[in-house]
Amino acid sequence: MPPILHVVETTLVAPSPTTGAAPPESSLPLTFFDVFWVNSPPVERVFYYHLAADADIATILSNLKTSLSQALHAYYPLAGRLRITPGTADRYELYYQPGDGVSFTVAEYCDDVDVHELATDEPKKVAKVAPLAPPLPGAGALLALQATVLRRGLAIGMTVHHAACDGACSTRFLHTWAAASTGSHPPPRPVIDRTLIKDPRCLYDVFVKAMLTAGEMERVKMSDDQLFATFTLSKEDIQRVKDVIAGEAGRRGAAPSRCSSLVATFGFIWPCYQRAKDDAGSNSGDPTYLGFSIDHRARMKPPIPDEYLGNCISAAIHAAPKDQLAAAGAGGLFISCTAVVAAIEEAMGGMETMEPWLDRVKEAIAAEVLSVAGSPWFRVYDVDLGFGPPAKVEIVSVARTGAMAVAESRSSNGGMEVGISLPASGMQRFQKCYDDAIAWLHHH
Repeated sequence: MPPILHVVETTLVAPSPTTGAAPPESSLPLTFFDVFWVNSPPVERVFYYHLAADADIATILSNLKTSLSQALHAYYPLAGRLRITPGTADRYELYYQPGDGVSFTVAEYCDDVDVHELATDEPKKVAKVAPLAPPLPGAGALLALQATVLRRGLAIGMTVHHAACDGACSTRFLHTWAAASTGSHPPPRPVIDRTLIKDPRCLYDVFVKAMLTAGEMERVKMSDDQLFATFTLSKEDIQRVKDVIAGEAGRRGAAPSRCSSLVATFGFIWPCYQRAKDDAGSNSGDPTYLGFSIDHRARMKPPIPDEYLGNCISAAIHAAPKDQLAAAGAGGLFISCTAVVAAIEEAMGGMETMEPWLDRVKEAIAAEVLSVAGSPWFRVYDVDLGFGPPAKVEIVSVARTGAMAVAESRSSNGGMEVGISLPASGMQRFQKCYDDAIAWLHHH
């Protein structure tokens, strides 16, 4: 295949010495929350922006670099690298020294592609959009950024190593970069202090011994016709799901479940995804799993600040029998939402529930799991780098990890966007299952 991108330049952007000096050499030890992600594939997000026909691209790119350097002054550990702490066998750290920086690539799309063609919800080839997120340079790099010039637009790609920080933190960094780009009031500075995470149960040792391999983390062997598409659940769709669940609970004489908008979204997509699978066991009573992250900042004792730079999430995981989950109508929805609520309740048990966490993850991977990337709380559609809010945001790395990407809806206030990646035949089945389920919701 001819290359999709022409790389114009790659530069190293260092944290700006705004106070007269670069940040000092530093080592941030990984906590048990971080070490889980050491072998994880990086998280790749792409932001598509429309530009005016007369936009001064050279000035825009220059401003992006300057403001990136300013944002990195607060988030300087992200300019460093992941390494094994010298003199140890299994202790990892983020190591930063003056002179380190983040790779910033400027590229042009080789085909004359309009930004509208890529910033679409319709299915498109993953191969067309994956190169918009840059690879992490070797030697333990934690963050890489890329600006790709399109016709009438710009794609900003961000690739981050999950061991450095979680999604709440990496998107907070993006909001800091946006504030520096527009000259607006920046969010509070990150809290760079790993001693805040206490480990009385020595979970680090448990997690490092049972660390998942890169192969276990990256479960999808991508096909040549791998597609990516976005599906939007409106506020009304979500309310319909909640109403169906309440009605079904009443019919079954069950206690009404706490069906939040996020529970309703996961609960709606999971059965569609299961029905779209074309495997021999999809009608069996074998378990299939859903896994997603729970933020523990507010639940730690004492609570960890929202601005904490690092990972502070664990996995909420629950299973449902494939045949019951795939049942059409209220039955499948009820099974799905009940499992999502159970996953949340189990994950909120505090430190005591974290020891078996890795075992649950491995059990789910060995069976079959649909995981979730992103969150509506990250406000990705507020990332204005000086040329308006993004027309579209995607987590393109879900094509490799087999996750569904979730964000707040840009078109429906109170709605949710879900990004799904499947081979062409699977995408066709998913689209049909999704359309049928939406139609059923509104005629139920």
